[in-house]
Amino acid sequence: MKTYSLEEVQDELLGKIGTPNRDKFEYELKLELVGQAIKQIRLERHLTQEELGKLIGVQKAQISRLESNASNVSIDTLMKVFTALKAKVKFQVELPNLNISVGQ
Repeated sequence: MKTYSLEEVQDELLGKIGTPNRDKFEYELKLELVGQAIKQIRLERHLTQEELGKLIGVQKAQISRLESNASNVSIDTLMKVFTALKAKVKFQVELPNLNISVGQ
């Protein structure tokens, strides 16, 4: 029986690094991790979804959606959530001839 590395399986199923399908998968995975991080921090701070929502001025349902799928949220909302959770945020964009970093 032939064995495959994780990298080989990902290349086969998702496409090689830099291909549109692979980029989309990695983008969605990162956003899922953001949602999981928000939930974990919220729980560590002993806040309910409703309490966090009140801190940033949104309904509990929006916090629930954010924790399960952060792909449909504005940066402004994310910043409000992380500020309410007292989390340090760094945002970096790298483009040819331009590097932008924003920290909180």
